[in-house]
Amino acid sequence: MQDERLVVGFDSSDDAAVYLVRDDLAAIHTVDFFPPIVDDPYAFGQIAAANSLSDVYAMGGMPNLAMNLICFPSCLDLQTVRAILEGGADKVREAGAVIAGGHSIEDSEPKYGLCVTGYAHPDDILRNDRARPGDKLVLTKPLGTGILTTAAMAELLDEQQVRDMTAVMATLNKNAQRAMMPVRPSACTDVTGFGFLGHLCELARGSGLSVVIDSKSVPVLPGVLELASEGIIPAGTYRNMDFVADEVLVDPSVPQALSDVLYDPQTSGGLLISVPEARSGELMQRLEAEGVAAALVGEVRDRGDRAVTVL
Repeated sequence: MQDERLVVGFDSSDDAAVYLVRDDLAAIHTVDFFPPIVDDPYAFGQIAAANSLSDVYAMGGMPNLAMNLICFPSCLDLQTVRAILEGGADKVREAGAVIAGGHSIEDSEPKYGLCVTGYAHPDDILRNDRARPGDKLVLTKPLGTGILTTAAMAELLDEQQVRDMTAVMATLNKNAQRAMMPVRPSACTDVTGFGFLGHLCELARGSGLSVVIDSKSVPVLPGVLELASEGIIPAGTYRNMDFVADEVLVDPSVPQALSDVLYDPQTSGGLLISVPEARSGELMQRLEAEGVAAALVGEVRDRGDRAVTVL
């Protein structure tokens, strides 16, 4: 039997676990790590840390404490390991949290991430299964990082494109969280490995509702559609397609390249926020004031034949 103090646990597909410390304080716990997706070790540390911290923001909290998780082969230069950890530490400091140690093991492939704890008032906890009919859907980062990292590995991007891609993934969702909390969203998640449509399916399915997406409103990083049209697609895209095949309907008018991007596995993506229509304008204003280039991408409706319809 689940402990009643475990407010969010195995019963949902949420981004983090939430434990009730006391009536006015909830602890948010999450962990994530992965192998390098960029060549620069410092940038990799920043991206991995931002990705790990994101789950706390998606749950409505602010991160406070982090522990390093790092794997590396014995042949790896220790300066490279140091750079990874420095990148992560700088991003944790930017989040206003502290690193209090961690754990390392020898492995054939480098991997890095964080175990993160954050806090929030229990009334402020956001889940991904509480959307309501009529809500508007807001996305706070453009899509396409999976395609761009695949292209970078094939040396198809120039230095500026790599810097721009890295900057998006290393950007914290801190400002987006700060903008959304005063408007009391119905639900929230962050867009990561399951792709935009995969996370939308979790939101819709968990809420017992359906969502309709305006594909023309979905922000996409520069150059991504061109790469997708040339077949530069990560393998995870096809796994995401298969995983939600019975739940997603994409209108034939949507260009194939754009459809592929909607399934693209993201690293350190933006927040996907379900907000009451009456407060969606205020949310967009607050996001703009925080320097977050967000977009209204769809709406929540009563349950239909499919969890997600893309027009």
